[in-house]
Amino acid sequence: MAAGALKTSILPRVIAATALSALGMASVFTPMASANQPATQQWRHITVRPDAPAGAPNVLLILMDDVGFSASTTFGGAIPTPHLDEIAAQGLRYNRFHTTAMCSPTRAALLTGRNHHAVGYGAIANVALDETGYTSVIPDSAATIGRVLRDNGYNTAWFGKNHNTPEWELGPLGPFNHRPNAWGFDYFYGFNAAMTDQVNPDLTENMNPIRRDPNDPDYFLDRDLADHMIHWLRIQHTLQPDRPFFAYLAPGTLHAPQQAPADWIAKFKGKFDMGWDELRAQTFARQKAMGIVPADAQLAPRPDSIPAWESLTSEQKRLYTRQMEVAAAQLAYLDHQFGRIVEQLKASGQFDNTLILFVQGDNGASLETFGGAVNEYMAFVGVPSTDADLAAKYDQMGGEYAGGQYQVGWAFATNTPFPWGKQIASHLGGIRDGLVVSWPDHIRARGEIRSQFGHVTDIAPTIYEAAGITPPETVDGVAQQPIDGVSLVYSFDNARAPERHREQYFEMLGNRAYYRDGWLASTVPAGPPWGRNNVDPNSLQWRLFDLNSDFSQTRDLSARYPDKLAELKAAFDAAAERNHVYPLSANLMGRLDRNLRPRAIPAQGTFHFYPGDTHYTNYAWPIIGAGWSVTAQIRTGTAADAGPIMSVGTKFNGYALRLVDGRAVFVYDPSGRETERRTLTTPGPLSPGAHRVTVRLVQTDKDIAMTMLLDDAEVDHASIERISRISSGPAFVGRPMQDDRSGPMRCDCAIDVVTIEQ
Repeated sequence: MAAGALKTSILPRVIAATALSALGMASVFTPMASANQPATQQWRHITVRPDAPAGAPNVLLILMDDVGFSASTTFGGAIPTPHLDEIAAQGLRYNRFHTTAMCSPTRAALLTGRNHHAVGYGAIANVALDETGYTSVIPDSAATIGRVLRDNGYNTAWFGKNHNTPEWELGPLGPFNHRPNAWGFDYFYGFNAAMTDQVNPDLTENMNPIRRDPNDPDYFLDRDLADHMIHWLRIQHTLQPDRPFFAYLAPGTLHAPQQAPADWIAKFKGKFDMGWDELRAQTFARQKAMGIVPADAQLAPRPDSIPAWESLTSEQKRLYTRQMEVAAAQLAYLDHQFGRIVEQLKASGQFDNTLILFVQGDNGASLETFGGAVNEYMAFVGVPSTDADLAAKYDQMGGEYAGGQYQVGWAFATNTPFPWGKQIASHLGGIRDGLVVSWPDHIRARGEIRSQFGHVTDIAPTIYEAAGITPPETVDGVAQQPIDGVSLVYSFDNARAPERHREQYFEMLGNRAYYRDGWLASTVPAGPPWGRNNVDPNSLQWRLFDLNSDFSQTRDLSARYPDKLAELKAAFDAAAERNHVYPLSANLMGRLDRNLRPRAIPAQGTFHFYPGDTHYTNYAWPIIGAGWSVTAQIRTGTAADAGPIMSVGTKFNGYALRLVDGRAVFVYDPSGRETERRTLTTPGPLSPGAHRVTVRLVQTDKDIAMTMLLDDAEVDHASIERISRISSGPAFVGRPMQDDRSGPMRCDCAIDVVTIEQ
C-alpha cells in the first residue's frame, strides 16, 4: 500500500476505533482547563484515561505462528533471522519457555495470563464445544493485557492474527464484544481466522472487513502488517508521546499457507539440499556450541513414521527441498519486517525504554500435513497433495497460486532437539518455544541465556510488573479470575534465580503432561498428528522424565520412580479439575454438534442477499454442504454483460456465479484441483432484460447433482464427487472473490436479489 493511501485509510479509523472502544469506559484525551474554569468542573462528566505509572515502558509483543524451537538462527537453526539475533544479543534468550501446543489456546493464555481451559480455550476456536473449558468464549472475568494496559494509561494496538473470536460472532452483525477493539485494543488491523492467504488476505480494520490494496503488485501481508504498525507508532508518538504504547504483532508466519516473495525464496535455493536429517544434526551441533542446549543433551530420535531423507527418491528430494526454501524465505522475510519496526523505535528514541517480548511460536512446528501441500484446503475435503500435485506446482510454490505447507520431516527438524510437534502437548516438540526479551534501560545482562521454566501465561504478569501495574480485582463490575502465570522479571538480571513457575499442566486433544520442579510426566501419543485419532485418552500410558538432567525428554524413568509418576499424575488430575480440562477427548471435531452451538444465522430457511461490499464469513453464510439452491434475479443491459453475481472462497476452493461474455457461468471448486472443478453455463448469452438464474445442488445416493436453470428451465447439469464445508475466503454478492483482481469488480448487470434456500 502506498504511503499516502495508508495515511488516509488508517488515521480516521484509529480515531474512530479509539472512540468506539472508549464508549462507556475511558476518554483518550486529557482535558484542558479553560482560563475561567478548572477542568475538574468543565469535564466532570467525562471519565479521563489515567496516566500510566511513571517510567512505564513501551511494550512490543510478538507472537509467531507454528514456528519450531530451532527454526531461527537465534535458537541454533538454519533460517537467518539477523534482526531477532541482534535483539537477543542485547537481551535474553529463554530456552525453557512453553506454550499450549495449539494456536487459539496459546493466544488466549497469552492475552489473559490464565490457563487456556480456564478461559474456555481447551482447543482451537473452530471446534468449540458446550463444555466449560472448550466454549471458545473468553469470559469477562479474564480481562486481556490490552484492556488492563489501556485502563492504566497505555495506547494499545494489535496487528495480525486473531483466532479467539467465537465463529458464530464473526458475521457482519457481530456481536462485537469478543473482538480486539472490545478487548481493550484501540486499533486492530489483521485477520480473524486460523490462517489467511499472505498475498490476498481476508483483512479486517477495527470492525470493518476490507480488501488489500489492489494496485500493489508486490503486496505481502507481513510487510503490510509492519507498514501499519510503523504508521500507528508514528501517530502515537506524534499525538501522545507522553503515553507509553502496547503494540501486539501476531503474523501468520509460518502457518499454512506458506508463501513468500519470489526474490526471498530465490535466496534459499540449494540451502536445504542436505535434507532434514542432516539439518537436525547441524542444528543440534550449533545449539550446543551456542549454549542453547546443555552439552550433555541428547537428540530425540526421529519417529519411524517420518521417512529418512536418504530413503526418498531424487524427485521427492527436489520437491520437498523447495518446500523448505519457501518456509525459510517466509520466516526470514518476517524477520526483515521486525527489523523495520525496531528501526522505527530507534529513530523515535523509544527503543531503550521498550520491553520487547518475542515469542517464537504459539506451538511447535506443524506436523499436520504428512507430505506437505500445494493447497492446504485440499485436506479439508479429504484430498491429500500428491507428489504429482507438488511437481505440477513446483515453480509456483510459495507464490500467489499455491497455498502450501512443508513436509513433516522439515517441521520435525525445526523442533530440534525435541520429540514431536504441534498438537502434542505431552512432548516438548509441541510445547517448547523460544522466547527473546529485550529492555535496554532495565536489563543489564546482554546476550545471556535464561533457563528458568516459563509458560505463555507468564507474559501478562511480566508486562504488569515491568509497567508497575497491579492487575485489577474487578473490570466493569466483574470479579477477575486469578492470574495463573508468574512474572519473569525476577530472572532478568539473575541467571541463577530459582524458578518461580514451579508447576504447570498441559493438555491438548487428550495428550497431556504435568511439570513440577524439573520433572515431567507425559502420556504416550496414540498416533502422529497427521492421522486421525479416535483413541480414548484415558487409555494412554504415562512416562516420566527428569528434565533437569534430560533437557530434550529422551529418557523414560517411570519404572525407576513410580511414586514420582503417581504424584505428578495426581497433580495433573487436580489441576485438570480446577481448570475445566475434563472431559478429555482426542477427537473434538467428532464430538462437535453444531446444533448445540450459537448461530450467526438460522440453520435452515430462505435468505435474501443484496449486492454490496459486505463480507460474509463461513459462519454467516447459509450454504454448508449439499442440499441448497441459489437464485439470482438480475437485469442485463446487453448480450455482452459481464461481472460477478455471487462468489464464495478463493482460487484455493469455493464457488461463484458470474456473467462471462453474456453467459451465466457457475463454477464449483471443492479442492482447487482442476480435475475436480465443475462448471455449469447457459447455452448462450442472456438477452437484455430480466432473468432468473438458479443453481441447485442435491445429494444423491452416489454423488452430488448440480443443475442450472435459466428462467425456470433447465439448461445445464453435472455431478460432483465431493463438496467443501469450509471455504477459503468470504462470500460476496455483486463482488468477485477476495483474490480475484483480474476481472471487473462489479457486474454490468443489475442484481436485484440473490436468494438462497438451504
